[in-house]
Formats: sequence, structure tokens, C-alpha cells
Amino acid sequence: MNRLYHVPLSPYCRKVRLVLAEKKIEVELIEERYWEQSAEFMRRNPAGKVPVMRLDGRTMSESQAICEYIEETNPNPPLLPSDPAARYEVRRLISWFDDKFHAEVTSKLLYERVNKKVMGLGYPESKHVKAGAQKIKYHLDYMGWLLDQRRWLAGDVMTMADFAAAAHLSCLDYISDVDWNRNATVRDWYAKIKSRPAFRGLLADQVPGFPPPAHYADLDF
Repeated sequence: MNRLYHVPLSPYCRKVRLVLAEKKIEVELIEERYWEQSAEFMRRNPAGKVPVMRLDGRTMSESQAICEYIEETNPNPPLLPSDPAARYEVRRLISWFDDKFHAEVTSKLLYERVNKKVMGLGYPESKHVKAGAQKIKYHLDYMGWLLDQRRWLAGDVMTMADFAAAAHLSCLDYISDVDWNRNATVRDWYAKIKSRPAFRGLLADQVPGFPPPAHYADLDF
């Protein structure tokens, strides 16, 4: 059985889940309290991070490496373009969300509001929450600028870049930290991507102690 060791509100795990679902690859989802660093988990990934994937008899870590392995071994439907310049743009945007957006927004909002409590690390620091709430405006505006020129974030077709962005935003939407009224184009993009069958698993997630808002699983907001 293929397995994905994950945390429901990890954007990196969600990105892998979206790619798997879009490719119609079935896996068993196993929630992993990675912060406890059990000996068994550390054997799977000495870095002590999720996601960890057991696929095709291999144990793999690092979300983007996993996603590209899935893409190369299951090329249909394609989530990376064949053109080198277009592929560069997809990878650039994945890095934007997994590095810059994560550092400036996800870690300041989701990790402060949810992860600290779950991990028993205390209470949110208001300065970090305020910083994340301010920075997400810039990122939503940048996404709006991209989408004013393109049908999808990286071009005219949906790619892994859209899944990377949606993975982060879906986590933040779960805790009501996205102002969808800020940019109608971004809102329409998110409505379009969360209406895909691949998104159903994410919309069904429930984190104990953190119920999602009513609009979270509503395809029409």
C-alpha cells in the first residue's frame, strides 16, 4: 500500500496530496506527529519533517522532490510544462510560495495560531500574527497581478504552481486568515481550483480543536 505520512494543515503535505489526487493515485494517509520525533519516524526521514511518502517501494521526503517524482513517473495529466521557459516559471512560483510566502505568511499565521497549540509550545506572538496579516495583502496583490495576465498563475494551463499556492492558501482559509474580498480575480482562481475533484480530500479535513469556518468547504464561498 502506498502511504503518505502527513499533517492535515501542512501546506507541503497538501501540495503532495493535490498532485496525487490529480493523477488519481490512491494512497493511505497517516497523520504523523513529526514534532515528537519518534524513532520509527526518524528512520523514515532523519530530517524529522513531513511529508514522507512510501510509493513504488521507495521512501521519499521533501515535498517538491516527491511531486516531481510523481510527475515523471505518472506524466498524465501533466502538471509541469514541456517547454523549458514555462517549466522555469512554474518552478519559480513554487519556490515563491514554498519559501517566501511560507516565511512571510504561513509561518506567521498558521504556525502561530495552530501549530504552537498543537505542539504545546505556548501562545501566538501577536507581532508575528500582525506581520503575517500585513504580508498576505502583498502576496494576494501579486497573485492578482499574475492572474490579470494569465488564466492560471504560471500561464494558460493549470500547473503544480497553482497547487503550491492553493496548498498554502487553503491552510490559511481553514483558519479564516484570507481576505477573499481583496482581489476578485484571486477569489475566482481559488474557487475554480477548489472545485476540482482533487481538492475534495482537503475540504474534508478536520483538525480537533480548530473547526473550519462555514465557507471553507463551500465551492461558491
